[in-house]
Amino acid sequence: MIVTTFVTTTETAGSVPVSGTALHDHLTDAGSIWLEAARVDVEHHSAAITQHYPAVSRRCGRAPLRDGDLLGLRYGTVDDAARGVLLGALAGPECVDLLDDLYRHGDAGEKRGVLRGLHRLDGPDDPRGTGIGSTLLTLVEDALRTNDVRLVAAALQPYGARYLGVEAYRHAVVKCVFMGVPLHVIANLAERQDAELVRMLVDLAHERSAAGRDIPADIPAVVAAFPECLHRADLPADLLNALQPAIPLYIRSKNSTCASWTRTFT
Repeated sequence: MIVTTFVTTTETAGSVPVSGTALHDHLTDAGSIWLEAARVDVEHHSAAITQHYPAVSRRCGRAPLRDGDLLGLRYGTVDDAARGVLLGALAGPECVDLLDDLYRHGDAGEKRGVLRGLHRLDGPDDPRGTGIGSTLLTLVEDALRTNDVRLVAAALQPYGARYLGVEAYRHAVVKCVFMGVPLHVIANLAERQDAELVRMLVDLAHERSAAGRDIPADIPAVVAAFPECLHRADLPADLLNALQPAIPLYIRSKNSTCASWTRTFT
């Protein structure tokens, strides 16, 4: 028996690709066969996705794709990836309405699958005639209004991170800090981080420090990329000491402006 192998490509913060995550490794033979049949059906009849999409979790499973990523915030879950396979089979302009319906009428997992898969249909040169552009940014904005950490993390994957406006992106990052969503799960942070975002994070750290609360570990790591934002008379010495020692999560390239960044790893 030949079982199709599905390989998904997931992106982490700063759009650093993490390739080679074999969805097949998490599927039973029956799950692989079902997913391939569903994919072919959707490829030939786009509307068929409304039948198959809700069944993905039951057929394929819900486990995280990577060990240690228990909620699937960074790499997603098996059903996220399997739904992405179905979304990738869509073609034609009608896919926009289908995607909107899948999100609006889906449960949290189905919404998350749409958000994580939108970038698959965003290629301007897609020969299938999709190229959805920013048409479905409203779905990202809807998810960011929730208090579901997995939906918020999914909203800030490549599609949302590309099309959110500057102010909306900044506020989304700050919301992640409030909610405890690790900043390394956010796509394009290296490219989109700026001094105003860092100022907002410093203000947040100041408020939490004044209230006797802990400073989220992500804040010093991001603030360290813009040390000039700490040159403020209103910041107490203990807060400065807490923010300054961090190794920058993102550092500015030596030959670039403030808008260009290089991801650092430890």
